[in-house]
Amino acid sequence: MRADRLVHLLMRLQSRPRSTVGELARELQVSSRTVHRDLDALSTAGIPVYATRGASGGVALMEGWRTQLTGLTRPELQALATVGAPGALDDLGLSAPLRTGMVKLAAALPALQQPALEHARQRLHVDASGWFTGREPVPHLGTLRDAAWQDRRVSLSYQDFDGASSRRVVEPYGLVIKADRWYLVAGTDKGPRVFRGARIGSVRLHPKGFTRPARFDLPAFWKDWCAKFAVERPRYDVTLRFTAEGEAALKKMRPPADGERLTAAPAARGGKRKATLDFERESIAVSQLCELGAGVEVLAPESLRQRLAALAASLQALYGGPGNNPGRRARRTR
Repeated sequence: MRADRLVHLLMRLQSRPRSTVGELARELQVSSRTVHRDLDALSTAGIPVYATRGASGGVALMEGWRTQLTGLTRPELQALATVGAPGALDDLGLSAPLRTGMVKLAAALPALQQPALEHARQRLHVDASGWFTGREPVPHLGTLRDAAWQDRRVSLSYQDFDGASSRRVVEPYGLVIKADRWYLVAGTDKGPRVFRGARIGSVRLHPKGFTRPARFDLPAFWKDWCAKFAVERPRYDVTLRFTAEGEAALKKMRPPADGERLTAAPAARGGKRKATLDFERESIAVSQLCELGAGVEVLAPESLRQRLAALAASLQALYGGPGNNPGRRARRTR
């Protein structure tokens, strides 16, 4: 296990000019003391690694030194074999470079490892696309990609969830795709912000560049942002009373955590049970609950009950009133 970690540490130092011990510890998921011991082990093995103190200090390899280590572990080969050409790379125009890059990587492997890569590729395939859902269109994705690659500012128009429009100048740090949705992570006068790609209306590339923050790490920022979003996102709590059939229907459309909450709900009158779920917004609650019928009843908030009642009345008037049965009308005209 330590040998794999030492190789990972060496590759990490070779791929990035300078890292702090804290950064290395977080990536390797070990303590700072363990990192220091691993660095001592690399130095003892003759690898020119050194550390400097101060605000701009860190751990680095001697300039110009590179390892010739090319061997990969079996799990690493199996992981590489799952890399295909997902739609995200099609969006960015990088599918063909990925294919040629994988060919070059396979050719660079030691001869004994090349058959193992093909063996794994023929036994594990990853299809990242979803069923019956399309990727959100992002017309200006190419411009955003160029801006992020070149560290160029962009002027963009943006429409938030509630429909409010704005225009702003931002510094694109990177692009993220999550569940077939593209997001732009960009610097603003209020710090890094996230913009949903499908809500970006127009983009204009500025000739002026920007200096990317030296310590900004896109994967780390995204992980922290997602965690905060899960806690700070808007809440719309709805108290429901449901039958066993209604519970089963809810579990099919709601996240696993809600399914656990439904299962743990205490029994109420008539064998029904009661639980409170978060739908984020009233419009989301309406769109989901109107599909469930009498198996799920809204107890609160009252405004949602009234909205669903009004919707039910309008549907009854359209489909259930006298004279609204097309088959009956057709029989009358015979």
